[in-house]
Amino acid sequence: MLASRSLLRGVAAARGVTAQVSSSFATGPRQDDGTFYEFRTYTVKPDKMKDFLDLASKNIHLRTAHSQMIGYWTLEAGGLNKVFHIWKYASFAQRTAVRTALSKDQEWQEKYLSQMLPMLDKQENEIGYLVPWCELGSPQKDGVYELVTFQMKPGGPAVWGQSFKAAISAHLKTGYTKLIGVFHTEYGLLNRVHVLWWNENPDSRAAGRHYAHEDPRVVAAVRESVQFLESQQNSLLVPTSFSPLK
Repeated sequence: MLASRSLLRGVAAARGVTAQVSSSFATGPRQDDGTFYEFRTYTVKPDKMKDFLDLASKNIHLRTAHSQMIGYWTLEAGGLNKVFHIWKYASFAQRTAVRTALSKDQEWQEKYLSQMLPMLDKQENEIGYLVPWCELGSPQKDGVYELVTFQMKPGGPAVWGQSFKAAISAHLKTGYTKLIGVFHTEYGLLNRVHVLWWNENPDSRAAGRHYAHEDPRVVAAVRESVQFLESQQNSLLVPTSFSPLK
């Protein structure tokens, strides 16, 4: 009996069946690129927001000397007294080296960190990767941003990936908005996807959304994707004066 099982396994492997069985258990495309993005959300004490932003504006160069900042925003809607920023890392080894260097950077510690921490009520962070079919975009002019956070049903991109991609593509085809990036979480709540959009202003975004909701392509794609959705949250982001993404 054992010999027969070994023979069957050998035949299956020779025919490529093993690869098929393995792929059926995959939760999504292989992550070949080690580059990841850290999302940081700070809740600032209401009476300290102006002081916080002034302090960050004067000293953020001390932080960007260590690693690349993608963008830095305040929340206009979807959460008050919050700032949101994204940092890019080539690897976890790089992030560890950056955090170690920051802890030893006396100027950063004294001019910024020691003064900033008392202004905060809360800090949150997540680690995410760009989905394989998306490249990080950038707008051609200043505008506002929308961060849409989708909590998907468990199972990973193998379950909801294609329908989610179709819904994003359908919105893009309407032309009212620009996609900056689609990120899936690796640390934080799993099966969470963050989509960052750019719009010229809040009114153009509102008009575009109303138009999109009457587009049959969008309606069909969203109807297919929403069956895998557990919750959704939208935030309107305004870039700070020192944000690379404007």
